[in-house]
Amino acid sequence: MHTSTTHLIRNILLTTLLGVLAACSSEEQAEQEPLSGAVAYEGTRLIIGDGSDPIESGTVVVDNGQITMVGPTAAMQLPAGTQRINASGTTIMPMMLDTHVHLSTNRDGLIQDLRNRVTFGVGAAMSLGMDGEDEILAMREEMIPGAARYFSAGRGITRTEPGRTEVPHWVESTEEARAAVQAEAARDVDIIKIWVDERGGQYEKLTPELYGAVIDEAHQNGLRVTAHIFNQSDAKGLLEAGIDAFAHGVRDTDVDAEFVSMVQDRPDVVLVPNMPYRGVPTDYSWLEGLVSPEQLIQLQAQEASEEAAEVWAIQARNLYKLNRAGMRIALGTDGNTPYAPHVEIEDMVIAGMTPMQAIVAATSNSAEFLGIDDAGTLEAGKSADFIILEANPLEDITNTRQIREVVYRGEVVER
Repeated sequence: MHTSTTHLIRNILLTTLLGVLAACSSEEQAEQEPLSGAVAYEGTRLIIGDGSDPIESGTVVVDNGQITMVGPTAAMQLPAGTQRINASGTTIMPMMLDTHVHLSTNRDGLIQDLRNRVTFGVGAAMSLGMDGEDEILAMREEMIPGAARYFSAGRGITRTEPGRTEVPHWVESTEEARAAVQAEAARDVDIIKIWVDERGGQYEKLTPELYGAVIDEAHQNGLRVTAHIFNQSDAKGLLEAGIDAFAHGVRDTDVDAEFVSMVQDRPDVVLVPNMPYRGVPTDYSWLEGLVSPEQLIQLQAQEASEEAAEVWAIQARNLYKLNRAGMRIALGTDGNTPYAPHVEIEDMVIAGMTPMQAIVAATSNSAEFLGIDDAGTLEAGKSADFIILEANPLEDITNTRQIREVVYRGEVVER
């Protein structure tokens, strides 16, 4: 065989061998370094939810339902195989959490209520005082696909109120008050709800002796107490008795210096303002396609009311004072309206809170109030629950309504 032919065969064999070795090496490397299942939202503005300055060009990485990385895009080193989504021009903030609602009390209705909230970027809701059935409370432990987290105060506690709902415990003695708390503690409720309100003179309200017994018994059972109030005098008495939260603000008068001082002496007390209708017609066109046409027409037909505006103004001034005094504010909307958190935070800002303060109230403060440690902020290790917005809510708080996508437990929600 000619020498040139021998060299040619030898080169072919060598090239083939090198190709096989390279392929084996690539396969081994692939086995050692599998492609990531992560998704990175890049180039977005990140509002963390804890009051810190936003990251103007940031990236949040999601993998297996959790946030794994958060930070400036320029500093990110993404895992191999990460899916990269260009989110420039958007703002990402945590999902909001609603600490005062009254949800449906049947299984199908409750599931629908919780799913509706997720579509509006609300990741949790706590029903206050109207949940009587044990099977409904048991749903708190379920991981229902696409449904917000569910918390409940079970059956609330009030004085006898003939003609009103009989779901709450009606108590007329300290013994009955303590027994009511014990019954709800046995059901492992998330908080005790009390009503301290004469309902415009219709009923006798809980006395200091009665609500004092409730608060004491609740604390002995490791439970906090939140109070529906109306009058400043009752709010002061409740503070003296050790109340943990107010489910409404003071509504009868402007709070005085003594009340502000009492709040400052109790920095752990939480205010859930629950602002009423402002008395000014509001544009609800942003709900088009998200509520029924009939409901939208009804909302758009709201009329101006001087009386409602005066009622709102009292609560707005009180919220402004208490926020400036450092009181901890959380989000609550009352009723059963899934989009209401977007209206509530607008009210907070109109009352004098900054957009960032309103967002913190609706996210990290509410998460802390609910006892949720894996939501409320954009941080590595927390559940991937966030809203991708078309515009910046720090410039205009109503931009929380411009939702491009909701990501809940790492999955994009069908809206």
